[in-house]
Amino acid sequence: MRAQSSAIKPTTIAVDTAAAPRAKVSGGTLQAALGVVAFSLTFPATAWGLEGFGPWSLVAVRSVLAALIAGGCLLALKVPLPDRRHLPGLAVVAAGVVLGFPMLTTLALRTSTTSHAAVVVGLLPLTTAALSALRVGTRPSRTFWAAALAGAAAVGVFTVQQSGGGLSTADLYLFGALLVCAAGYTEGGRLARVMPGWQVIGWALVLCLPLSLPAAAIALTYEPVTLTAHAVAGLLWVAAGSQFLGLVVWYRGMAAIGIPKASQLQLAQPLLTLVWSVLLLGEHLTVAAPLTAAAVLVCIAVTQRARG
Repeated sequence: MRAQSSAIKPTTIAVDTAAAPRAKVSGGTLQAALGVVAFSLTFPATAWGLEGFGPWSLVAVRSVLAALIAGGCLLALKVPLPDRRHLPGLAVVAAGVVLGFPMLTTLALRTSTTSHAAVVVGLLPLTTAALSALRVGTRPSRTFWAAALAGAAAVGVFTVQQSGGGLSTADLYLFGALLVCAAGYTEGGRLARVMPGWQVIGWALVLCLPLSLPAAAIALTYEPVTLTAHAVAGLLWVAAGSQFLGLVVWYRGMAAIGIPKASQLQLAQPLLTLVWSVLLLGEHLTVAAPLTAAAVLVCIAVTQRARG
């Protein structure tokens, strides 16, 4: 009787090598979008915070609280100190995102509505993409730039029309906030490629603590504080949500899909802010909102598909 061969033939398993990159891009887009949602609540939360805090107190205390949260996470996970070569980049993130943008927008919101302040957010994606091209060396395609410009124009026209147009001191604060925040986003996105995004904003917050802690003590001495429910809720959100958690997912998203594409997701942020303004602050919108929303969503779809 002839013995049958017991050799087992190797099984070939097909592996989709493109699945991992696609999953990374999808996850990065989701995280960047969650960051946008968190940021869209910043202006309404700041308006709530200003009901009980002065502008300097609100910014300094939010920075201290966010730094304590971030520092606690860094200590609990025993994260080593960042390399000295990353300190200049972290300083840019701290100056732009932790201090500059919150301070300038808070000063603007003393006299400006949240819908008017949304102008700065509408122009932020284009500014971030432009600074990214200069700093990081990215070269988005012409289709990308055309869609970005169209989306920024649509948001700009809508928000300026909503606020009645015209330049004021608040506008100067907003345009200054636009520049420093774009610089912070660009540098933070670059650093998020070499260290986890949450560590980027975490170390930036801790870096500011020697300034924000005494600033909070001085500001609270000179500015009256009224602890209302709105004021406390607004402070907690801008500290934990906008200043830390939102930036964690935002920088992770930028590292995964690139700074230019992630920045274009922010084209939806002014419209989300306007929705929150209606729901939380009782502001009224015109029928132009859904039309602008549709135009912005088309621009976002184009920029996400355009290849740099």
